[in-house]
Amino acid sequence: MASGLQSIYTQAGAVLVPPAQATRLFGKQGNPMDSTMEMMTKRTADNSLNSTAALERETRLQLAACYRIFARRDMDDLIFTHLSARLPGHDNRFLFIPFGMLFDEVTASNLLEVDIEGRAAATDAQVNPAGWVVHRTVYEAVPDAECVMHLHTVTGTAVSSQKQGLLPVNQFGITFHGKVAYHDYDGPGLRPDEQKKFVANLADKRLMFLRNHGTLTHGRSIAEAFTLMHNLERTCEIQIAAQSGGGELALPAPDIIANTVQIAQGVGDRHFGDVGFEALVRQLDRLDPSYRA
Repeated sequence: MASGLQSIYTQAGAVLVPPAQATRLFGKQGNPMDSTMEMMTKRTADNSLNSTAALERETRLQLAACYRIFARRDMDDLIFTHLSARLPGHDNRFLFIPFGMLFDEVTASNLLEVDIEGRAAATDAQVNPAGWVVHRTVYEAVPDAECVMHLHTVTGTAVSSQKQGLLPVNQFGITFHGKVAYHDYDGPGLRPDEQKKFVANLADKRLMFLRNHGTLTHGRSIAEAFTLMHNLERTCEIQIAAQSGGGELALPAPDIIANTVQIAQGVGDRHFGDVGFEALVRQLDRLDPSYRA
């Protein structure tokens, strides 16, 4: 390179100009490629921030919608059940209901951001520690869990208290036969020793009965966790209704159950429940869009 000259790049190729001219043309860097790279880096960072913000907003909307849908179906239990979701773009940050809030009061904006310990980002917010520990235990044991749901419905808790557990009384009960976990009641909260038993009992399953307590599901998306919970709870309702008639239940033969389990329609497909969940969200938008606040 000629002494005292600086190489810059144009569409026509490299040219040599005095440093002072390069500075006037392109700033202190003297190279438009540097300036372009800075602009591209900033734009990428801005897009990344916008994308993360959009994903967080969508996650808040979906989780708030789940709270409201369950509330409209009388599937809440005062302030003592809870749903959570992992915050996209954040390590070990989650959304959770504030302590003392009813399901029908939840909105996208008032869901709390908490860490894996259950500490809220907002210093004046409170979280039910006995409630959060169930969610924490699942998230720590199942890395792909994006959402955890835990309910105390009448029929779900009733089935959790039956020794035989969930029966193959409908198509969901048949298809998921042997794919539901059970954890025996061992007092309120999950002590460290009980957490180990809980994780061992959960194993690779996405549905669980907490004996004498309620139901739990987790999913790789909010829609998956919701759909599993919907189907689990609906099967419990059918089972209790069928048993209340007093007649002998007509259950499929073992080979039919085994064949249906092998076919496994929808089992393992994280997107199987998307269409139904999206339909319910549209319905909620028509009936009460206040969850979006």
